[in-house]
Amino acid sequence: MSRELLLLVDALAREKNVAKEIVFGALELALASATKKRIHDEAEVRVVIDRATGNYDTFRRWLVVPENEYVNEYLQIPLPEAQKDDPDIEPGDYLEEPLEPIDFGRIGAQAAKQVILQKIRDAEREQILADFLDRKEHVVFGTIKRMERGNAVIEAGKIEALLPRDQMIPKENLRVGDRVRAYLLRIDRGARGPQIILSRTAPEFVIKLFELEVPEIEDGLMELKACARDPGMRAKIAVKSNDPRIDPIGTCVGLRGSRVTAVRNEIGGENIDIVLWSADPAQFVIGALSPAEVTSIVVDEEKHAMDVVVDEDNLAIAIGRSGQNVRLASELTGWTINLMTQDESAKRSEAEYAVTRVTFMEKLDIDEELADLLIEEGFSTLEEVAYVPLAEMLEIEGLDEGIVNELRNRARNVLLTEAIATEEKLESVSEDLIGLEGMTKELAAKLAEHDVKTRDDLAELAVDELTEMTGIDEERAKEIILKARAHWFE
Repeated sequence: MSRELLLLVDALAREKNVAKEIVFGALELALASATKKRIHDEAEVRVVIDRATGNYDTFRRWLVVPENEYVNEYLQIPLPEAQKDDPDIEPGDYLEEPLEPIDFGRIGAQAAKQVILQKIRDAEREQILADFLDRKEHVVFGTIKRMERGNAVIEAGKIEALLPRDQMIPKENLRVGDRVRAYLLRIDRGARGPQIILSRTAPEFVIKLFELEVPEIEDGLMELKACARDPGMRAKIAVKSNDPRIDPIGTCVGLRGSRVTAVRNEIGGENIDIVLWSADPAQFVIGALSPAEVTSIVVDEEKHAMDVVVDEDNLAIAIGRSGQNVRLASELTGWTINLMTQDESAKRSEAEYAVTRVTFMEKLDIDEELADLLIEEGFSTLEEVAYVPLAEMLEIEGLDEGIVNELRNRARNVLLTEAIATEEKLESVSEDLIGLEGMTKELAAKLAEHDVKTRDDLAELAVDELTEMTGIDEERAKEIILKARAHWFE
């Protein structure tokens, strides 16, 4: 048997072009599997083949567990019983017992052969996949070999990949024999071996198609910074030039639109807006909302949002069909975009002005005239009143040094009192709630007022309940609740 086994290993390694070690490993698993059938399906068996002689040893194994955790006699052995054979053994170790080599017979040999061939097929697939990934090809070009429940199996050389139905461009009618390009989305490693999953809807697919069409990108003269898509309908890409002599938008469009047309034809005629990327977020958002013209823009860094004002004529263009334009602009830039007309902006400003005026009058104990003066000079928070440099405040007409110092002291006292009150509320709040991503001390204190003091308390809230309690917007509320629930699904 030993000589035959070595010859078998040698022949299979050469025939299948895989390392001998892979064949030895497959054979050990096959022998262990056949041995298990003679003992019990739940038993654990280990086989070790001597690589030089072909002789092999078989061992029955049990996992050593504390006596109170012992539940399976075929897989486990209680610690006291294991220590009779080995006094130094500990929980988590394995106790092994040699088994006599078994004559597998015809059925055992057939089962072993199946295991070996399957393992070798898996190894071949892994090797082909490794070679493919080494080439760093993000776009796969191949032929549809067959359709399986709406999914397309694509053959590209020795590689077989899957293009799922939900990764096809809507209304796209692909058939067996069609030549298609798709983006390498991920590798799924399941029981049947690694499976390449492709996508024609991923934003990265458009980026890679432009890289194939625009040699200036590969040369490093320009970059594609981001892409957002509504597959089959419209896409926006952000481009940046690294060379002042190059117009990045014109370069992507190409002579008579040849380059952008080639990309559009590949993705079913999808319209593509090419936007100039900017390091200034406001400028980037203005470009992303093209073709709409922006009247003014207000950036809220804390909420990572922008209030964008457009005139009545531009509002429908800025929103786009079914909100498509503003949605894609938001995805492209990574900022929440709140569109409004000049009238809506004026009403919002008036409402914010009124709230700030009341805050200043109540917290600083000042009259309406002084509150209005502070707001008109650009003050909107107590922190600004408390900590803006003294020299800047003294420049305000109508304020002398005595009034300024009094305002600063009052603002600081209010902030200190509020900070102490917040800390007192937080004493009853659990660490898992305070440490939650996106949580602030102020938000945690507001939750504590409503008896929400643990992560699970927060996770059980509905979005509307959280917005009502804290005043945060719906999007942020949804995000925080999902983060609070994440541990339920881990």
